[in-house]
Amino acid sequence: MTATDSLAGWLGGRSDAQLVTLLELRPDLAVPLPSSMAVLAARAEQRASVLRATDDLDTLDFAILETLAVHGVTRTDSNGAPLGRDELHVQLRDRVPAAAIDAALARLSARALVWTSGDDLHLVTAAVEALPWPIGSTTEIPDSLTEPEVRDALPELTPAARALLDKLATTGPRGRTRDAAPGTPADRPIQQLLARRLLNRIDDETVELPVTVGQVLRNEPVTHPHALTPPAPKPKKQTSGEVNAVAAGEVGELLRHCAAILDVLGQAPAPALRAGGLGVRELRRITKQTGIDEPRAGLLVELLAAARLIEKGLPDPPPEVDSTEDFWAPTPAVDAWLEAPPARRWAALAIAWLELDRMPWMIGMRDANDKPLAALSLELRAPHAARDRHAILGLLAEYPSGSALTPADIGRVLAWRQPRWRRHFRLEAVENTLTEAAALGFIGRGALASPARALLHGAPNSAADAEAEMESALPAAVDHVLVQADLTVIAPGPLTADLQQRIALVADVESAGAATVYRISETSVRRALDAGLTAAELHALFTKHSRTPIPQALTYLIDDVARRHGQLRAGMAQSFLRSDDPALLAQVLAAPVAGTLALRAIAPTVAIAQAPLGEVLDQLRAAGFAPAGEDSAGIIVDLRPRGARISVRPNARQSWRPTPPSTEQLQLLVTELRAAERATIARSGQSVRMDGTRTNTAATLALLQLAARVRRSVNIGYVDASGVATQRVVEPLKVGNGQLDALDPVTGAVRHFTLHRIASVALLE
Repeated sequence: MTATDSLAGWLGGRSDAQLVTLLELRPDLAVPLPSSMAVLAARAEQRASVLRATDDLDTLDFAILETLAVHGVTRTDSNGAPLGRDELHVQLRDRVPAAAIDAALARLSARALVWTSGDDLHLVTAAVEALPWPIGSTTEIPDSLTEPEVRDALPELTPAARALLDKLATTGPRGRTRDAAPGTPADRPIQQLLARRLLNRIDDETVELPVTVGQVLRNEPVTHPHALTPPAPKPKKQTSGEVNAVAAGEVGELLRHCAAILDVLGQAPAPALRAGGLGVRELRRITKQTGIDEPRAGLLVELLAAARLIEKGLPDPPPEVDSTEDFWAPTPAVDAWLEAPPARRWAALAIAWLELDRMPWMIGMRDANDKPLAALSLELRAPHAARDRHAILGLLAEYPSGSALTPADIGRVLAWRQPRWRRHFRLEAVENTLTEAAALGFIGRGALASPARALLHGAPNSAADAEAEMESALPAAVDHVLVQADLTVIAPGPLTADLQQRIALVADVESAGAATVYRISETSVRRALDAGLTAAELHALFTKHSRTPIPQALTYLIDDVARRHGQLRAGMAQSFLRSDDPALLAQVLAAPVAGTLALRAIAPTVAIAQAPLGEVLDQLRAAGFAPAGEDSAGIIVDLRPRGARISVRPNARQSWRPTPPSTEQLQLLVTELRAAERATIARSGQSVRMDGTRTNTAATLALLQLAARVRRSVNIGYVDASGVATQRVVEPLKVGNGQLDALDPVTGAVRHFTLHRIASVALLE
């Protein structure tokens, strides 16, 4: 490699492919396009850019940075020679293989955090500030307590000593105090902590919290900066069939519970809080009506909102309250989602959760003001949530199918791989993320299921592959039920869509699971008759689809309800009642409900009411009658409420994420950078700088025409349509019609420049 004495010179010696890789790893360096390698090098050394570039470095990478920072400064000779590659190997060879050191150096060089001059290694200065631990933690192996020793010592501390440790763990590892000086009474908290090695003494007024102690106090995975090889946990093996079966069972419950929440919000939209979330009272109402526990209900409403199945706004029809406030209600997309196959419904929810920039498991926790965090509130948003979720599940995907890791093992591995982000992988966060993943059917028995593995693959058709995997994992739909003598109906598996709708119409779910149990009652049979089914159709339904004999009690129940159903008919006058039995109508008119509904007889068999039809039906049924609704032709109509819907707002609840430039775009940027660099270092002869005057413009044209005739290269200053000024070396071919046609010596392509945008022209010697 060519020797260089600056980062700019080293960058200039990199190949185009290496520069493209640098801009892919550090895209902020390319905005706006740097005019030279010196500008690119200056950006690469800026503190903010360096900190972003080190986010994905692992413990070994940081160990090399620290070694270069410490030994590259303290072990220099009189000429200031930096640490060499061989010396670096000597420093670390006892703890890590040489191949791993070279691979880490390649990663650091690709990010321009380390650059070389011959065999010498140079460190970008700002990289020292990115170290995730106090400098010296890697190069000087301390005699510190182990994790079990720290956990054993903490309960024995006094409240004052523990408060000091907690303060340092949350604000910073170093603290200043006069109690660190020798001769301080041994009963002081600082001296107690120093004696137990829970603090390290730096000088008479400074103490430092050991890395291990701080990690334990913050409930982070305990990692050691001097452990330069990644942890190697031993996974627990499961069979793929068992994992997929457990995950598929969870998916069945997930889809059923989501449908129940959508139904509840459709019947009674939930008022939104002023801050935009869903109040605790409304969440408890949902849990009471659906039978779902509160933490799971919070997760599911977050999931449905992310999938655009519920939204905040004013639903149509609006709730029966006098309010202009927003409500949480289903969107029109719900109808198509409910009719889709189960695997497709799961895929929509799974993708939404995987990319969700929120943490649903924090619902109910206390904020800084000691108030509980509400579902769907802004406080749950965390920009790193999706990245952390991908990291946790991606680690499981690295192991063979059926491999299960404990949350502690996952946290340790990820903390070693990304020590700057180790606080995001504390035990609580990993456990809750895995709990959510299990509820969504991503994992079963701690191992990643095949559908989730396909979804995490990242291929263009990963969603379709995941849907296909889930379809094969879910139990096959059955087209039969088992009718019992106690009027219960057992579905031995997921029912076909048509049979599911009919059974749900004539029976109520009593218990759900792998085998769902329904119960038939007078109310459920009446509901089916209200929907337009006849007694004959109900008998045929059970006769066709029951694998067990139809009990006589069910036959009697259907016939009895059907015989009484519809004898009393309700219609619209505002509303009306009619019955072929004058005595029955007289009985209704004599009941107290007649006064409530303002019923008035207009014929022996007809009465009218001032109340709406729905209220007439509800009040009569509450009074013990069994009316049925009919239309103008006398046909029974289904008057069940359809549920509210709310239109989706454009770009609602979607976070903006910049699109990274493609490889082709970066290649063009590197080409432009090379051209600008060539123009910067070129030696110029005769030159003209445009000032807008006619004389100056004529001189510029004359110089360009001269260069075209004698085939001389020129260095032009050009301002593009975006106002970005660049320098480039070109060979003029033709000047005319307000345009310069010139050959780009770097790419060999002919380029066109608008003359009035050329700011300066200089002949090259």
